[in-house]
Amino acid sequence: MAATDTRPADARRTAGITYIGVRHHSPACSRLVRSAIRRLKPAYVLVEGPADFSSRLDELLLGHELPVAIYSHYKDEARVHGSWSPFCAYSPEWVALTEGRAADADVRFIDLPAWHPAFADRRNRYADADERYAQVTERLCEAFAVDNTDTLWDHMFEGTDDEDTLEERLGAYFDLVRGESEAGDDDTAREAYMARWVRAAVADAGDRPIVVITGGFHRAAIRRLVEAGPVGDEKGWPEVPAPPERAIGGSYLVPYSFQRLDAFTGYQSGMPSPEYYQRLWEGGAEAAAAGLTELVVARLRKRRQPVSTADLIAARTLTEGLARLRGHAAPARTDLLDGLVAALVTDDLEQRLPWTTRGPLDPGAHPAVAEMVGALSGGRVGRLRPGTPAPPLLHEVKIELERLKLDGEGPVTVRLTDDRGLVRSRVLHRLRVLRIPGFERISGPGTGAEPVLEEKWTLQPSDDRLPAMIEAGAYGATLEDAAAAVLEERVADAGSDAGRLAGVLFDAALCGCTDLSDRIAGTIEAAIAGASELGGLGDVLGTTLGLWRHDRLLGTAGSPLFGRVIEGCVTRVLWLVEGVRGGPGPADLRRLHALAATRDALLHAAGSLDLDRDAALAVAARVSVQSEAPPDLRGAAFGLGWSMGAAADPARAVLGAALPDTLGDWLAGLFALARDEVIAEEGEQAGAAAKAGAPAARGVLTVLDEMIVGLAETDFLIALPALRQAFEFFPPRERETIARRLLDRRGVQGSARALLRAPKNPMVLVEGRALEERVNRLLAAEGLGPMADAADAAGAAGTADDMVRKETV
Repeated sequence: MAATDTRPADARRTAGITYIGVRHHSPACSRLVRSAIRRLKPAYVLVEGPADFSSRLDELLLGHELPVAIYSHYKDEARVHGSWSPFCAYSPEWVALTEGRAADADVRFIDLPAWHPAFADRRNRYADADERYAQVTERLCEAFAVDNTDTLWDHMFEGTDDEDTLEERLGAYFDLVRGESEAGDDDTAREAYMARWVRAAVADAGDRPIVVITGGFHRAAIRRLVEAGPVGDEKGWPEVPAPPERAIGGSYLVPYSFQRLDAFTGYQSGMPSPEYYQRLWEGGAEAAAAGLTELVVARLRKRRQPVSTADLIAARTLTEGLARLRGHAAPARTDLLDGLVAALVTDDLEQRLPWTTRGPLDPGAHPAVAEMVGALSGGRVGRLRPGTPAPPLLHEVKIELERLKLDGEGPVTVRLTDDRGLVRSRVLHRLRVLRIPGFERISGPGTGAEPVLEEKWTLQPSDDRLPAMIEAGAYGATLEDAAAAVLEERVADAGSDAGRLAGVLFDAALCGCTDLSDRIAGTIEAAIAGASELGGLGDVLGTTLGLWRHDRLLGTAGSPLFGRVIEGCVTRVLWLVEGVRGGPGPADLRRLHALAATRDALLHAAGSLDLDRDAALAVAARVSVQSEAPPDLRGAAFGLGWSMGAAADPARAVLGAALPDTLGDWLAGLFALARDEVIAEEGEQAGAAAKAGAPAARGVLTVLDEMIVGLAETDFLIALPALRQAFEFFPPRERETIARRLLDRRGVQGSARALLRAPKNPMVLVEGRALEERVNRLLAAEGLGPMADAADAAGAAGTADDMVRKETV
């Protein structure tokens, strides 16, 4: 008589479910999945993956050359998001799809779509949750005496010959991990959704087996949810959530590469060294170790690094010895790498070996170590089967590149003075902004005011170009729309960082995308209104004003958007300037640049834009006499008023800034804003004096000459560095003019140009004079007299030198 099953009906029905928790891109987990599906021949194979792509599994399984990925994009008014679900031959999810189809099972993805808020902070669906169970894995690493979770995983699961207990060991590992970790709201939402799919499959499958493949972290939670809920509550399959109204989203297949998949290049998920695991999947641990040893040696020899046959034998022997010492039936990944280093690297290593931790390879790694990492990473690149659906942008880019003769490779010169050249330039810049590989600008305009009439580019093919274009298709169906969307995204990311906004606005001009939406224009204006750094605002204002005034080549002259940016920048600069406080200190050149850009805007754009000239003059007048403002800012404020025609007495203003520790910085501000006025004043006074036959009136340079001549030695040495910086605002020709007038004022005949060529570095001379003065003071204090007496100085040299050294210490 058969035994009666006394379990509740729901328990009996869920007993036919096989839950397999996996680590993404693990050959061991893939072998377990393959074995389970072939053995059970299930009715359903349910896989962690985007449920909205289940209807397109035929497209995914067309016969592409792996690796490939599902790229999903989403955009609404609040956020822009993109993520990848990558697959390679040894990915458990890929094996579940292909083996499920081969077993004639109903195969479905059961996770939330990638656009769902549960994935808002995740760029990779199959990212390992290492940070969630770091404490558990750290204790396990310590117990097994291994460096990190990758080595721990290899030691426990990859390359072992105990396949019969693999499922049990994986289950125990993931139960331990999940048992001490709290799931966040995003994981809870995903697990509840996946459990609904499992319950629906149970209701439909009857007594037929079901296999569920999910990340190991989710396995136990999904099982509990399925067993806790009534099976019959699912009325058909769960509804696949649709994006909110007015949101834009979609998914496309993209070629992927082992380089993008590798943890050593910063990949978020799965295993490092994908070429090693590919070979492990295809031929086992012994074949993987042997083949990659030969590959590493070949790569080193190609770099002309000597590797003998004896070295190769030593590498194999050490690898096998390490494997036995560590209790491995066959060489694991770190056995291979450690054996290669021991046999082939004879130098001292200044960095930790990269496989003892996780993350990108550090700069400056030993060349042989870098070759080992590269060999195990591999260079495989996926290929999509012809006819695979692609976003419209891909087709448009192809047509545009062919039409404009930009589909080749090599150097390209683009002339901006003709219509075709401008179109070519905009297409190239849009591709650059979209980060499409293979389009590099070598030279061209750097600001809107430069008289640069051509650009030079270098075009070269790239395996990453196709996936990058497919991913860029998320931003729009045309190059112009996609580039504009990226620029809008960069504006939002910049926040109130005025320097980053300057770069966005210049790129918008180069791309011909200055007609950004009103919402984005408002975002830019709000960012400028909230900016707090004068230097960044100066960058924005200088760039935008040049484009607004001059750039008819790029079509930005008179742009309404740029006009609004100029208005906002001028208002914000003047507001910030009035609040700056500070004592003596080096001139802030970026701050002075911001005020110079404000002056240019007020002089050249006030007639067309809403710029309040009177308010600017009032601010300049107040700041110029504000004793708590830094000296360079006071000088710049005075120069701003003078350059805009305000009544002023520059000579008297210079006399008011006559302190040695502030004079040079005050002049730096004055010259930055009113350099032309200083030169013009000097010329007018010299001309008037010559006409009248009388001495010239005392202008800025005359008063400054008298002040400098009258400075005591110590005061001159204090003032000199800042004075030199201030006169750097005059170009060489104007400095020569000033030197000529100084000679004329003294009645000296000679070359003004020669006067500008100091025989030695003036600052070295200053430092020498200061040292000499200190020595004289020390000698006097010791009763040895000044250094004017050479004999006394020579006799006291040792003592003075010793005292100077002591004082320095």
